This record gives sequence, structure tokens and C-alpha cells, in this order.
Amino acid sequence: MKLNQTPVWKMTVSTVAGLALSCAASAQGYPTKAITLVVPFAAGGPTDVVARTLGAAMTKTLGQSVIVENKTGAGGTIAAAYTARANPDGYTFLIHHNGMATAPALYRKLNYKPLSDFEYVSQVIDVPMTLVGRKDLPAKDFKELMAYAKANSDKINLAHAGLGAVSHLCGVLLRQAMGVSMTTVPYQGTGPAMNALLAGQVDLLCDQTTSTTPHIKAGSIKLYGVTTSFRLKTLPDTPTLAEQGLKDFQVVVWHGIYAPKGTPKEAIDKFGAALKTALKDPTVAQRLAELGAIIPSDAKLTPAGLQTWLQQETTRYEPVIKAAGQFAD
Repeated sequence: MKLNQTPVWKMTVSTVAGLALSCAASAQGYPTKAITLVVPFAAGGPTDVVARTLGAAMTKTLGQSVIVENKTGAGGTIAAAYTARANPDGYTFLIHHNGMATAPALYRKLNYKPLSDFEYVSQVIDVPMTLVGRKDLPAKDFKELMAYAKANSDKINLAHAGLGAVSHLCGVLLRQAMGVSMTTVPYQGTGPAMNALLAGQVDLLCDQTTSTTPHIKAGSIKLYGVTTSFRLKTLPDTPTLAEQGLKDFQVVVWHGIYAPKGTPKEAIDKFGAALKTALKDPTVAQRLAELGAIIPSDAKLTPAGLQTWLQQETTRYEPVIKAAGQFAD
């Protein structure tokens, strides 16, 4: 019986060539199944609304469904840890806000590293915040609110959506800037915090325009200012808090999309391209604009843009959180 006399080196070259062709075909065919976009917060919340709006538009470009999966709890760290451990095959992504930058300072026993355990895809949108109060709060504007808060510092309270939420961080910065010690009241999410404000159970809340705008326009809550450095097109007559005496005060909820470390570049590039296409979709752009959301510059809609921003925000928030002395673990 004759043995196969094909040289080993030829078999090796042939095998490698076959594998290369297989990988190329796989990359060209991506995606071949539904993609999961993990959201760290509850369905119906601001981040969830953004994720579902974008996911529906991206489905048309990718040719496969983008399925939103809500993994809530622990200020978004459960969802982030889940994504960090997920199979890096290009079918799991995470959308997260400022919490990616604040987690290292808030959680002293964090089981993942935001700056090194993920691949960066892109920033998504910036969402301004508003300082709002219960409808029957005596102060009619921010000047009166400052005076009222200082005279009633032992009685006035400020709701937030839980330790580590941007509403919590906005409240920390607000109290520091105003020089007023208020009682903070944590809730399990933005929805419950807003419901408490609508019911008059709390006095103030710092929250995203995606959540507050409908209630502001309905006259259900009082608006005292916006947290951006510029006035908003959706609320043009409302001055910024910086205009009203809180020098350089600025808090914006920014969102980014991440993938597990090791996710193929081809998948990240294709997902990122579909995201950019979705953001340029007139229907999507209009929907986001109605919510007060702002699409970042093209320079930020890149892996490098998100990485740079995350590093800057991590550095920014660390001393603020430590000074507040409030930790989530």
C-alpha cells in the first residue's frame, strides 16, 4: 500500500490558505445571525429608548436583527461584566453611558477593567440634563431656588436613580457648586425617581432631557435650568445653570458602544458603520432631536474617539467621587 507522498510543507501551505479563505468568507458574510445589544438599565429608560431606536435602524443596514437585552442592576456593572466575559465573536455589544467612566471610583472591588477589558466601537449620542423640581415647589426660578435651598437645607431633598447613575453624579456636582447640603434620596432607576417627583414626594431631580422633556412640556414639573454650556434648541428660553451663577457647571450624559476584548476588527467596523448610517437616518435623527439628544462630531464616532473620551472622563470623575465619599460597594 502506497503512503501519501505529498510534502508536509505543501500540506501546511494548503491548509493555511484554506483557513485564510474561510476566515475571509466569514468576515465578508458577517453578520449571519442576530446581534445582541446589551443595555444596563430597565426597558423604557433613556438608554433603552436610544438603544431600541438605533437598533431598529441598524437592522436594515446589517441585514440581521439587533436585539436589545436589558441586564439591569448595580449601576450598570452587571451588564458591563457580562459583556466583558461574553464570546468575542462580534455578536455581543454593550451600550453604556458615563457609568463606564465612574465605575472604577465607585466600586472598589470591580470585577472588570473598563479601560482594558473591551474593544471600543464608537460614541453614540450626548444627552443634556435638566434640573427640575416638583410642580408646587415655591421657587419659581433658579435664583429663588438657591435662596430656598440655603434656607431649607435640612428639609429640601434631591432624588437620583441610584449610586453611580448620572443623576446621582449630577446631584453631587450640583450640591458642591451650590454650596448646599441636601438630603439625597436614591431610587432604583430613572422611572421611579421621576414618578416620585411627579407625585411631589421629592423636591428636585437632575435628569436627562430624554426623560424630562415630555413632563416639562406638559407642565407637570418645574424647570430650573439645563446642564450644558449652551442653550438647547428644544428648550430655547431656558438658561443654563452656568448662566445663572454656577460657573463652568456642565454635565452631559454621553453614550458609547463597546464589545468584548478580542472581537474581530471586521465586526467592529461593520457594526460601527451601521451605527453611523443609523445616526444619519432622518427618522432617527428627528426622534433623537425631539428627545434633546445631540449627535457627536465624526471624530468621536470612532473607536479612538470613544477610547480617548473614556480616559478623560475617568480622570475627571475620580476626584469628584472620592471627595463625595460615597461608594457603591
